[in-house]
Amino acid sequence: MVQLKGDEKARYVATMFDRISGRYDLLNTVMSGGMHHMWRRRATRLAIPNLATCEGIGDALDVATGTGDFAIDLARRPGVTRVVGIDFAPKMLPLARHKAKKHGLLQRMNWMLGDAHGLPFPDDSFLCATVGFGLRNFADKEAALREMARVVRPGGRVVILDIVPFAGKGIFHGLLRAGFRGVVPWLGALVAGNNEAYKYLPESVDSYLTAAELLAVMESVGLKKIRYEMMGMGTVAMHVGEKSTVPS
Repeated sequence: MVQLKGDEKARYVATMFDRISGRYDLLNTVMSGGMHHMWRRRATRLAIPNLATCEGIGDALDVATGTGDFAIDLARRPGVTRVVGIDFAPKMLPLARHKAKKHGLLQRMNWMLGDAHGLPFPDDSFLCATVGFGLRNFADKEAALREMARVVRPGGRVVILDIVPFAGKGIFHGLLRAGFRGVVPWLGALVAGNNEAYKYLPESVDSYLTAAELLAVMESVGLKKIRYEMMGMGTVAMHVGEKSTVPS
């Protein structure tokens, strides 16, 4: 795997995702068997839990928004007045905007080019902050999580959905790991015409935090009541943490 840090990694990843932006949605659907839509919808329900009581009226933030699927699901939730989607890959954002327009949600959504490590919003601005399949690509995951926690209101939630290292040890999990490393780049070359990005994907998973390690990092930035659930035969984790209502 290319060893990059800080701004170098940000530029490398942004350029890579720009190159595959036109086929990004198709590859996600193929690789997850279409399950990524269900995972995101569940994540949005967990991100804003008390809509019936009007406690959930306000704006939501989706970080590393990509082509906008997570942000669009957030915009469909009752009580969400506006969704801001931010990403550092500029060619993703027009695709997200077009998708929002197609679903009749464009007026309730804002799209911004920006960096998760320094979110351009005041403290306590959002009902929730989400990131789907993006945290793994950040150069400083703790800094990005701290920023997400900062901009969420007290009592609001930070939700992380991502592929995690395969933890199982049997023959089945060994075959799963080998298949992931072999099939994903082949699919990237076949469907997106770019196997570099999809060679990067399994490598980025191997070097990512385990579900338990990510929970510990979320605790370290001050989030409370953190829990996670595993999906996709143990390959995908969804973490939920809450911002304390008591000043630290």
